[in-house]
Amino acid sequence: MKIRALISRWCLLAALAVLSLPASAQETPPAWAYPVNPPDFKPPPDDGTVRRTPGSSAGYTLTQLRDRFLAPNWHPGDYPAMPDIVAQGRKPDVYACGFCHRADGPGGPENANLTGLPRGYIVQQMADFKSGARKSSVSNRDPMRFKEQLAKAITDAELEAAAAYFSRIKPRSNVRVVESATAPKSVVAAWYYVALASGETEPIGQRIVEVPETPDLFVNRDPRARFVAYVPEGSIKRGQALAATGQGRTVACGACHGPGLRGLSVINVPGIAGRSPSYTVRQLYDFKHKARAGTGASLMMSSVERLTLDDMIALAAFLGSQEP
Repeated sequence: MKIRALISRWCLLAALAVLSLPASAQETPPAWAYPVNPPDFKPPPDDGTVRRTPGSSAGYTLTQLRDRFLAPNWHPGDYPAMPDIVAQGRKPDVYACGFCHRADGPGGPENANLTGLPRGYIVQQMADFKSGARKSSVSNRDPMRFKEQLAKAITDAELEAAAAYFSRIKPRSNVRVVESATAPKSVVAAWYYVALASGETEPIGQRIVEVPETPDLFVNRDPRARFVAYVPEGSIKRGQALAATGQGRTVACGACHGPGLRGLSVINVPGIAGRSPSYTVRQLYDFKHKARAGTGASLMMSSVERLTLDDMIALAAFLGSQEP
């Protein structure tokens, strides 16, 4: 407890040491970081075909893969047996945790990578969702709406089982960060981007374009699915400098997130290395604009007050390029 108090106090003092500037009233959430399905979006119909994935003997139809009370168990040898709450949830309101986050928790650009997060951190975030302290700067996105609904219905025992399970999984990254002047042209498909089959590219500008390497694996909810995050040229080096020293605009990330930015489980601080750059930008933006509050949020709010969107892109690119 003494160590926890000292580290927490140090983080607070470091955050307060950064001179703060008010967030711009004109700033709006970057659409590329908060993909929303177009009004006319319709998923392709299920033709009854049993879908397969490499390295697995399992098979599921599209209808099964869209069942929120089922976590497809493609590779049971890769992870421990899933608790019931992860594998199937509880009807009518508690969806299977493994449906959205996949069987062992790597998630995708649309949600969090849960692998190896401290158990207490997961429990606290669900409490923040339940209380309404943790929200999104863009409210009409199903991933957040589903999480808020689940948080209000899940029992303490179910949450404890899920948190204990994901915290035991070895942290791993499922994203490859590529610096580029161009990125694939892409469209929104179920709250994430997918590259056009034509292979066309366009200038990347000041944004991150994160797409699955093999869209079918992601549609199959295969936890082995991987992603490519295209980021502006030079952003990894710039983000490394920001993370290391703060550059006068923020706090060195390692001050709170520990060596290698892998977290401090003793005080429930999450690792931030190797996570989806798109997800990271959303969290930084939500902290800055106070959409994400709750326990511990004040430290992050103080740390991100002076960050520009370009800073967030650079930090996300660097963090995503690191091993968790």
